[in-house]
Amino acid sequence: MEPTPLTEALDLSSKTAIVTGAAMGIGLGIAWRFAEAGARIIIADTNQAAADEAAARIVAKGWQAAAIKTDVSDQAQVMMMVEETSRRYGGIDILVNNAGIYPITPVMEMTPDTFDHIFAINLKGVFLCSKAAAAQMIRQGRGGKIINISSIDALHPSIVGFAAYDASKHGVWGFTKNLALELAPHHIWVNAIAPGGISTPGTGAGKPVSKEREETIRSFLAKIPMRRMGEPDDIGKVALFLASKLSDYMTGSQVVVDGGVLLA
Repeated sequence: MEPTPLTEALDLSSKTAIVTGAAMGIGLGIAWRFAEAGARIIIADTNQAAADEAAARIVAKGWQAAAIKTDVSDQAQVMMMVEETSRRYGGIDILVNNAGIYPITPVMEMTPDTFDHIFAINLKGVFLCSKAAAAQMIRQGRGGKIINISSIDALHPSIVGFAAYDASKHGVWGFTKNLALELAPHHIWVNAIAPGGISTPGTGAGKPVSKEREETIRSFLAKIPMRRMGEPDDIGKVALFLASKLSDYMTGSQVVVDGGVLLA
């Protein structure tokens, strides 16, 4: 049997993808690559104006995209997101759980509310979106792909103040592996991407920073063998690989995309 032609292996033209937290940053980088590969994109984000703008940018390229305001920690909104996507595009083939927050708060200064908020978005949101999307994929009977954005902090801590964030991302990695086992009989493959330092609006890219922040960035860069921060497209390209036929024999895996920083 000859291998699938590369153009066909990377073709998402028959697919519909939801990308959470896709109004900017990593999520937009992923949505952009999926749209370029032909997928119909739903940009799910709490920031309606930014999501609309992101969708408009994609549509202006001649690709397909729409925005749905969604708080991934709210079950009713997640269900609405899945229902609206299915109504608009006839189903769901790919889900990327990208939405997340990362406030820097040391444990000794953290309130229970802050801890709960981090977990509600970073881990509960992955659960709610995965359950709702997987149920739709099972009803469709044609399989699917779920891609969870974890972090290198799911494997090794980076800075003080990320204890709750790190715990939530360890949870995402554990959830990914077990969900992969559960959904494999339905031909739904579940994998994760663990980004390292990525230049995004959320990390302050393009904004003035304090001397302390500048020193933190310099120190982090010194640990990266590639000597640069990642870009959203660095994650977008790996997400495209996991969403495409190129990864059809992968499930329960995590791809580290960190410029080599974990080697340090």
